[in-house]
Amino acid sequence: MNTTNSELSGKHAVVTGGGSGIGAATAAALVRAGARVTLMGRDAGRLAAQRDALSALNTAGELACIAVDVAQENAVIAAFEQAGPVDILINNAGQAQAAPFTQTGTALWQRMLDVNLTGVFLCTRAVLPGMLERGYGRIVNVASTAGQIGYAYVAAYCAAKHGVIGLTRSLALEVATKGITVNAVCPGYTETELLRASLDQITSKTSRSEQEARSILLRHNPQQRFVAPEEVANAALWLCMPGSAAITGQSISVSGGEVT
Repeated sequence: MNTTNSELSGKHAVVTGGGSGIGAATAAALVRAGARVTLMGRDAGRLAAQRDALSALNTAGELACIAVDVAQENAVIAAFEQAGPVDILINNAGQAQAAPFTQTGTALWQRMLDVNLTGVFLCTRAVLPGMLERGYGRIVNVASTAGQIGYAYVAAYCAAKHGVIGLTRSLALEVATKGITVNAVCPGYTETELLRASLDQITSKTSRSEQEARSILLRHNPQQRFVAPEEVANAALWLCMPGSAAITGQSISVSGGEVT
């Protein structure tokens, strides 16, 4: 889905965590499909740079960016008031931090829940009334294979991502007859800054090289490779297309067969 088309012409999409990685790739895919896109994230400079990069692809008019911390309720309300009516919401903002369970303090636990789960709740709550009023909406939550299975040393992150999938399933049932679909895409290890942080943590805490660290993370992946952000973006875009209206309440693994 990398060719420019107009299937989403007239639709306004918001992508949180849109300044890099999966968010940036998804924003590009939506732009190519004709959507008007608003990027949201904490780093205004990064968002502006990404907006400028996307401007060369834009066929739908305005590209906007709004700095916001999705874990802050009042900030989220203000950001979506500024953005205006939203047809497509990509809840991508997230953060991962590893620690043994016995060293997982309440601050770390709460931060993982705030960014990865409460942020999804707050952003979805901001757009849902308008979607219900118009009888149309597409919500795609970027969860993780960590929301489908468990991983050692990231209990707080796994708990939050499991929560995202539970929220997805519940809300999908609630709005199933309202013209709104709610789905999750669940990437495995993807070539992003989060992956770089995981590799750095392994190499800094062990005597392993980066290549050895990569091998550790890939040991359960049948394809023996990391996922590209564009591959996750293509899955998210498909869920936003008119032909995917019957797909809702799903958590789709994009993980090279790691989760089936």
